[in-house]
Amino acid sequence: HYSLFTIHYPLKSLPLHGNSIIVCQVEIYGLSFDEWAHPVEVSLPSSKSICNRALVVGALSGGGKIGNISDCDDTRAVIDALKGGDVVDIGAAGTAMRFLTAYFAQCTDCKVRLTGSDRMRKRPISVLVDALRGIGADIRYAGEQGYPPLDIRGRKLEGGCIKVDSTVSSQYISALLMIAPLCRNGLSMELEGNAASRPYIDMTLDVMRDFGVTAVKDGRKIIVAPQSYKPCDYEVEGDWSAASYWYEMISLSPLHTSVFLRTLRINSVQGDSVVAEIFKHFGVNTEYFPDGIRLTKTSAASGFFRYDFSDCPDLAQTVVATCCIMRTGFVISGIKSLRIKETDRISALINECARMGCVLLPDGDESLSFSGEAEDVTGQLEFHTYDDHRMAMALAPAAMRFKNVEIIDPAVVSKSYPAYWDDLTKAGFSIVKIRK
Repeated sequence: HYSLFTIHYPLKSLPLHGNSIIVCQVEIYGLSFDEWAHPVEVSLPSSKSICNRALVVGALSGGGKIGNISDCDDTRAVIDALKGGDVVDIGAAGTAMRFLTAYFAQCTDCKVRLTGSDRMRKRPISVLVDALRGIGADIRYAGEQGYPPLDIRGRKLEGGCIKVDSTVSSQYISALLMIAPLCRNGLSMELEGNAASRPYIDMTLDVMRDFGVTAVKDGRKIIVAPQSYKPCDYEVEGDWSAASYWYEMISLSPLHTSVFLRTLRINSVQGDSVVAEIFKHFGVNTEYFPDGIRLTKTSAASGFFRYDFSDCPDLAQTVVATCCIMRTGFVISGIKSLRIKETDRISALINECARMGCVLLPDGDESLSFSGEAEDVTGQLEFHTYDDHRMAMALAPAAMRFKNVEIIDPAVVSKSYPAYWDDLTKAGFSIVKIRK
């Protein structure tokens, strides 16, 4: 683990495979596209969103094998937690905190303290705790009310009918759904408000279905009758969220630049697969093959960009960074959940994009805009990552347009895409460790 990378891409005329790096802030190293004998191919990590759901549901089913498990911090947190213990520390893994709160609540005779990092202890969880208490869970706050750590005594839950605020996080809904079939009376859940990240709820239902549990969607209600999971062997697909950074890099490249991304599926259950449609706006074409997809830059960006990210908030940082690097104006909405992620991502984007000369204007928690007009930037760009993997990965491609780009604490990518920096090297980036 190291604290700083310096990345440099000095010639805008070079393609993706011809970037270069400033070495120790003195030496410049460059590659031309003609030196590459074959197109770049990248094997993306498996989807941690699917993996974490499959691990929890698999544990509830009592058997089966989960294949292509994600090698990332969040998934390791779930795997370690499922082994048990009196104190379970999930670090910065927000998904693990939500899912495991529900999982331990239904584990008969289980007694555990569920805790996490400093940031995790500042991320609200009262919506989920209140809902679980409403169906019979014994959960107490070990510190500040409404936040982890939690003291949980597992028991057989009654279930029944509940109402849940669905505007904050879909992970609350998913956590409740996964334990719903094991409740004495099942669970009938009415979603209040416009559900955040609805595709993630559909993903949860899809994984549950693969393990033998069915649910009924009736308007704003999701009804899960009492039933048993059936063990099965489950193969996790590649991560479309990770693919978004390659869409960003291709969008910033000259025409005809391409990259092949393995392990992605055309009929994916991941809501972030919409990235293929989003980046058509930025001139990126997607071709689908049995073993993955090929991205190709086919045209220039189409001008001012508008989009509602309610169903895919994890793509917002990638798109905002792309627009700021390109100097493309935008108005994006549906970003309320970004305030309670690994960091306050709205504030983080405002701070870091300012380093590129861009002024981002928030409208509360609802939207963020950029005019497309930006100050010229000279000298070094030093990007902070805020202990947030997506900040690091979304900002790194700025090296394709700006000189002397530094990423502070690049190791944060281990949360979801540990091989990110290695994969960038395959594409022609040269990444150098430096010290301050």
